[in-house]
Amino acid sequence: MDSSASFSQRGLTLLQGGQTPLAEGSDPFEKMGGRNVENEYRLEMKGISKSFGGVKALTDVDLCVKKGEVHALIGENGAGKSTLMKILSGAYQKDAGEIRIDGEQVKIEVPKDAKDLGVAVIYQEFMLAPDLTVAENIFIDRLSQGRLINWKQLNKNAEEELVKLGFGDIKPTTPVRNLSVAYQQVVEICKCLKRNAKILVLDEPTAVLTFAEIEKLFQIIERLKEQGTSIIYISHRLEEIFRLSQHITVLKDGTFVDTVATDTIDKQKLVNMMVGRDMTQMFPKRSARIKDVVLEVKNLSAGSMVKNVSFQVSAGEVLGFSGLVGSGRTETMRAIFGIDRKEKGEIIYFGEHIDFKDPKEAIQHGFGLLPEDRKQQGLLLEQSIRVNATLTILNKITNKFGVINHAKEKKYVQELLKKISTKYGSTEDNANSLSGGNQQKIALAKWIAADCKCVVFDEPTRGVDVGAKTEIYRIINQLAEKGVAVIMISSEMNEVIGMCDRVIIMRQGEITGELKQHELAEQNLIKYAMGVE
Repeated sequence: MDSSASFSQRGLTLLQGGQTPLAEGSDPFEKMGGRNVENEYRLEMKGISKSFGGVKALTDVDLCVKKGEVHALIGENGAGKSTLMKILSGAYQKDAGEIRIDGEQVKIEVPKDAKDLGVAVIYQEFMLAPDLTVAENIFIDRLSQGRLINWKQLNKNAEEELVKLGFGDIKPTTPVRNLSVAYQQVVEICKCLKRNAKILVLDEPTAVLTFAEIEKLFQIIERLKEQGTSIIYISHRLEEIFRLSQHITVLKDGTFVDTVATDTIDKQKLVNMMVGRDMTQMFPKRSARIKDVVLEVKNLSAGSMVKNVSFQVSAGEVLGFSGLVGSGRTETMRAIFGIDRKEKGEIIYFGEHIDFKDPKEAIQHGFGLLPEDRKQQGLLLEQSIRVNATLTILNKITNKFGVINHAKEKKYVQELLKKISTKYGSTEDNANSLSGGNQQKIALAKWIAADCKCVVFDEPTRGVDVGAKTEIYRIINQLAEKGVAVIMISSEMNEVIGMCDRVIIMRQGEITGELKQHELAEQNLIKYAMGVE
């Protein structure tokens, strides 16, 4: 591992084995000590700037990625990572700076330019055609050429590609919309790899994957790296960054902070670089005062994904649900919340047997659920922050005729947004104008406003940065301290271990284990999730 590269400030300071650093303003692409530096790099982005309507999104940002390395690009939401990658992919045009690929200066003005240069980007929002099959999505470029298609061969080729990635259980004839989010991600990766990309950008690639699937993805990444592919890896999961990457570039508020060799820095220093402040306590301390049982579930079954599930959660407790994608965690909560029909079993809420016929009835009883997909299910992205924050409390801000009291609404919203430390311009801004972390806070906010007695958070920190995660943890802890029974579904083991009083592990629709706080360890979670005796 080359630990010699450290880029500081604008000038791209290159340190090579004790040599004198480059002087301010010198060209980092010149030969140094008889060594042609430019040949080391697959990608060089130098002095990249971009503004939107007078607002600076990027100012003088550098990113240099070596051939055959995994290079992590990190920063809080809003740091400029996505903007920089959209410039690389041709979705945006830079205002200033230059881009070189394999030492040659290039122009990337439209996505086709990037594709022709061997740049491929896999975003968090998949670029898939949901009504087409898996095979059609993987070979969609071939379909667009207007040639006659041998469908049998196309499906066979797609199956071979999926097997190579370790996902032979995905059927090539399945419509993509019928796949889980995790499997849609696999199809997206497979489609991208078919284009023989020299530079592959992975934006939060494991956000919807869990233990076994993540390991398979890591194997793919290692194989691509060995083949000489340069991978830009964007993730808020620091353990992944330290495991996979050779170098890390940090952005903050649209500016370049530093590039460091991964083996020269620890997690705490890296977090401090990202947020610009000391964050010694990722998981805020909470004094657990667990009281009476709020929700008890007995022998619940619903469809093929929920089989004889029994558990209880008490006031003031944070109960975790862990397991692989497809283990039945989300489906269990949907059945309790009244989204899906339960086939059998008992739901006892505050000592009374109850079956919520729909989510509205659940909410009326003080039961809330934050879904895992905030963009599709948790927020009305085209509606204002104000509208989203008050969705669950319309009864509190309307008169008997159903007319909203705007003064009362404004007061509620301002107090709520202050409580959750949300960054926004105006409460009339659409929710889609917010960063991922602030979107998630708004999605959380409506359940805080609803004064829930029991609330389920399904993957509450998926796709948000380190700073926002800590804020969300603080909010969850505050709810528990107020006596709310909290159920947290999470695929991040460190999150489950750091936040929960107890953890229930599911596999193939059944509960396989329950761990108390002192028993929480990664190996125990994996053992029960994988069905290992």
